[in-house]
Amino acid sequence: MSEPYDLIVRAARAYVDGAFRPAALAVTNGVIVAVGEVDAPFETLEDITLPDSRVLLPGVVDSHVHVNEPGRTDWEGFASATRAAAAGGVTTIIDMPLNSIPPTTTPEALDLKREAAARQATVDIGFWGGAIPASLGHLEPLHDAGVFGFKAFLSPSGVDEFPHLSTDQLHAALRELAAFDGLLIVHAEDPAVLEAHENAGGVGYHDFVASRPDQAEKTAIEHVIEGLRATGARAHILHLSSAGALPSIRAAKAEGLRLTVETCPHYLSFAAEGIPDGATQYKCCPPIRDEANRELLWQALVAGDIDLIASDHSPSTRELKLGHGGDFGLAWGGISGLQVSLPAVWSAARAQGIDLGKVVEWMSVSTARLAALSTKGTLAAGFDADFIDFAPEETFTVIAEHLEHKNKLTAFEGSDLHGVVHTTWLRGTPIFTIDERVTPVALAGALVTPHSSTPH
Repeated sequence: MSEPYDLIVRAARAYVDGAFRPAALAVTNGVIVAVGEVDAPFETLEDITLPDSRVLLPGVVDSHVHVNEPGRTDWEGFASATRAAAAGGVTTIIDMPLNSIPPTTTPEALDLKREAAARQATVDIGFWGGAIPASLGHLEPLHDAGVFGFKAFLSPSGVDEFPHLSTDQLHAALRELAAFDGLLIVHAEDPAVLEAHENAGGVGYHDFVASRPDQAEKTAIEHVIEGLRATGARAHILHLSSAGALPSIRAAKAEGLRLTVETCPHYLSFAAEGIPDGATQYKCCPPIRDEANRELLWQALVAGDIDLIASDHSPSTRELKLGHGGDFGLAWGGISGLQVSLPAVWSAARAQGIDLGKVVEWMSVSTARLAALSTKGTLAAGFDADFIDFAPEETFTVIAEHLEHKNKLTAFEGSDLHGVVHTTWLRGTPIFTIDERVTPVALAGALVTPHSSTPH
């Protein structure tokens, strides 16, 4: 007689094979080993049945998170960031190469990141490398060391240790990456356009948006597309905010160029018309644009022109974010939203009449595909047992002080959201529960590399 499974989780609605259906997931050694009928008579050590009002979803894979450790751990850190992730149903994060010091632009810097993360992680963590002028010509060793791809800025990043690439350097990076099929992920704003629209800053949100117009994104993305056409490389556009770039993106995809695109919860949840002057908690680059633009982003997601949604969790200290009297020119540009990204997107999608399954595809399936995590983001046999017990119709109000983020401020403060995470499992182990009767493990995360979910 075979050994019993470690865990069975049963749900009247589980997201399996691209649709919701009744199912039971059998887990052994942290892996889903079988998906059966909801009443399948599995032998198990632990058998959990979700209430009918709740659904079983794969864990979110957030491919765009700034943890900022080492170097700027007063902004965030692996302990607080991964606790926030777990509380929000995020089971894997891919950490950006900045704003840590040193940035992840060498194998030695990657080792420092791994050492810091390994002793603090609640969720699984992987790392992007950086493509800066000094690292060009030396990208393959960092790729071989296990980064998922290379982040480049086409305009100033905001931190001196991570300078941006010129258009010529962008194309050189794409040629270098094409030789070993590496991925370039791009902050696409054109510096010449930004310089031409620079203004005195101040508290006016309209003035801030005017300083970073749609044309900055459109021009920079066209430079990326030109580079893909010339080199055959792969590129991913980060945090698309401007619908004005969508015609170029559609044409590039129709041409067969290897281009993918993401947008973020804040671009889908907020609109410029609702942002008060001086409310620098909403500052991000590129900026949150108007309501008509937001509607076009939603349409592009549904059409497949935009491939995925990632949080771009980019926190800072309260002083950097709010300590400049509401001056958008001086405040740090970044939205802190890792813990609330899933309910924020689901709430906005629900208002659009979009099914929860689409949200799963954009935030779990497609993000895992981007990062080449072959055992993440899907509830199926052979995949890691990363899943969440989610109540899609329960509501809550975002209170920043209740979040696990190190700095208790967020643009989502006061938002009334649908979708409550009750339990998060990582490889079959509970790492968060809203139910105080269950004590999740203190640490369960591992370091992951492309095509693998095993510890590095």
